[in-house]
Amino acid sequence: MSSTKDPVAAAPKVNPYSPPDASVKGRFAHIPEGAGALFFIQMFSTLGFAVIYFTLDLYTTKHLHFTAAEAASIVGVFGAFNYGLHLFGGYLGGRFLSNRNLFVGGMVLQVLGSACVSVGNVPLLYWGLALFLTGSGLNVTCINMMLTQRFKPEDPRREGAFLWNYAGMNVGFAVGFIVSGHFQLKEDYASMFIFATIGNICAIILALFNWKAIGDLNTRLLHAAPKEFNLRFLAGLAIMLLLVPTVWFMLQHRDSTELIIKIICGMVALTLLYLTLRHTDRREKNNMWAYLILAVGSLVFWTLYQLTPSALQQFADNNVVLTVLGYKIAPVWIQNINTAVLVFGGPLTSTLFVRLRARGWNIDIPKQFSTSLILMGVGTLALPLGILLADDKGMVAFVWLFIFYVFQSLGELLISPVGYAMVGRLAPIQYQGVMMGSWMLLTGLASLLAKDLASTIPEPSASAALSTNPAYSTLFSQLGWGTVAVGVILVLLIPFLRKLIKDKETPPTPEESVKLGEAEAVTEYLPPVV
Repeated sequence: MSSTKDPVAAAPKVNPYSPPDASVKGRFAHIPEGAGALFFIQMFSTLGFAVIYFTLDLYTTKHLHFTAAEAASIVGVFGAFNYGLHLFGGYLGGRFLSNRNLFVGGMVLQVLGSACVSVGNVPLLYWGLALFLTGSGLNVTCINMMLTQRFKPEDPRREGAFLWNYAGMNVGFAVGFIVSGHFQLKEDYASMFIFATIGNICAIILALFNWKAIGDLNTRLLHAAPKEFNLRFLAGLAIMLLLVPTVWFMLQHRDSTELIIKIICGMVALTLLYLTLRHTDRREKNNMWAYLILAVGSLVFWTLYQLTPSALQQFADNNVVLTVLGYKIAPVWIQNINTAVLVFGGPLTSTLFVRLRARGWNIDIPKQFSTSLILMGVGTLALPLGILLADDKGMVAFVWLFIFYVFQSLGELLISPVGYAMVGRLAPIQYQGVMMGSWMLLTGLASLLAKDLASTIPEPSASAALSTNPAYSTLFSQLGWGTVAVGVILVLLIPFLRKLIKDKETPPTPEESVKLGEAEAVTEYLPPVV
């Protein structure tokens, strides 16, 4: 059942603007109730996704004998469904099932999906992906909504909380990549996918143990009478279950599915534009315009990012020397470059930003977004340079792929967790679920665009590196320079975006200015505990 707690009353009895308390007890008092549990739930819930999404391309080509084009297509649609369903997840969780209930239900579907994929045949692959996608697609928005509800829009701890949660998510990715790489080298795919279910089961157990702490604090469903809540719950459950055969059907008609998803994305964009134009509150309207501008930059970033589970996997497997210091590297282990930067970089970035802002540095959303795009573009340009310096067989030194992933990860650190926190700041309360889902829907569209880009690479042959290097070099060069250009445009738009983004309509009073100055000195957000 839903909780009817008042979100203000449920907040911790700590003033986030008070001077830092150096004691451990004082620092942990600044963590809202439930945020610690969500950190660890996030960590375990991503383990299964890491295994399936980032091994799917090579699993389908090497074990199920799909062509590279077919594998890229199914990975693209997988990503589109996963991120596209986030939009619907925000609506379904906030109005029908509650974010908490939908999260657990989605994890149950992920467990069943992983088990089906582990059997190792094509029919159960599609059913397994349908179950897993329905679960993961619906429940990611839920965990972000549960976290963002624990902070008021102006709360300076919000960004740190999402940076820490993002680090926790990537701990789950790291564990998933390490273990799945071991099974990948042995080609023991059944054990790999069975392992994927373990993290999902652990996430369910943690959610049940912290059931009260992670309840919704501010959704329309909380105001429903018990009878209405039960009817909405049953309707939401039916919708969730009916989505499974729908996704199964659409996975097998991928060309039509891609077109439908792109049309839906266009309709969502037009809807958000319409809502922005008709919104009456001037401050909130300006914030929504800023959201739309930043969303375009985000789409460019994520399109390039979504090449990693498809074209970059094939490039690494066929065109890069995957032996370092005499050790053979499993392709999926390369993803741990990304997770290492994010796991250690998230907390360090949170601490660094607090200290720099306390010294007067203006590190805001527009500056972070533009920097992330420039970093991504520069990192991508390392790949054609590596191809230019390849050996006589066309094989690229691993260091160039390493450079790409480091720059990509630094860019991700500035755009992804900050983007989630940004939605809570810029979205009017009545649009928060839709705008959070729309933000993640961008990544779904990016997955399809990345699939279109990956299809320009020729099918690997016996001399895969020599035959595909020219196409890879052209693709990476165009994407790298294009992304840098978009980043520079955002740099030029920084003054305009700063004028749009406001937490308050009127300038702060002298007393408020003092409080805001103290807020920047709030102690860094420490790793939460359950």
